[in-house]
Amino acid sequence: MRGTEDVGRAGPAGPAGPPGRTADDLLDPVDARLGARLAELRAERGWSLGDLAERSGVSRSTLSRAERAEISPTAAMLNRLCGVYGRTMSQLLSEVEGEPAPLVRAADQTVWEDPASGFVRRSVSPPHPGLRGELVEGRLVPGADIAYDRPPVAGLEQHIWVLDGTLEVTAQQAGHRLAAGDCLRLRVWGPTRFHCPGPDAVRYALLVVLP
Repeated sequence: MRGTEDVGRAGPAGPAGPPGRTADDLLDPVDARLGARLAELRAERGWSLGDLAERSGVSRSTLSRAERAEISPTAAMLNRLCGVYGRTMSQLLSEVEGEPAPLVRAADQTVWEDPASGFVRRSVSPPHPGLRGELVEGRLVPGADIAYDRPPVAGLEQHIWVLDGTLEVTAQQAGHRLAAGDCLRLRVWGPTRFHCPGPDAVRYALLVVLP
């Protein structure tokens, strides 16, 4: 993954790269496909970057750089864009992959990283934009703290099952501390926060069901 940028804030440009290599040579393939899909979704609605910035709360410069794959969007940024476009994150990521298959081997499952927050997301379910349920594996390094200001779809149902480590989840102003084997079910209407208090990393399964 390429460098990330905070939601709503433009960061400095990255290095030009080794002599003799073009900007296209440095593009991350996943970021390039994701950026192109984000640009397509915006164009399908006839929105300018300013229109999307107003709807999502992400700055125009950050949106522009993400669409050109100059940065890797953070999880928080993708969450906001998914909310605007009416998709879950898995659905959006599946749209930059090939034709969906009913079986995806572990080695072929899509892994997406947000280095800024220490979050690694593995899409376990075979991708299919038309299905209502999906299974995701999440990993957070010790001390990682990731916050979403809104769900991608209001009323989204989540089942959070901790596989290893400890996870603190805050939703609807209530905090929950989950140890290995614990499972939390909730409907998401507002902000949520996932925190790994350590001392070890946490690995959890997330079942997401569209309302």
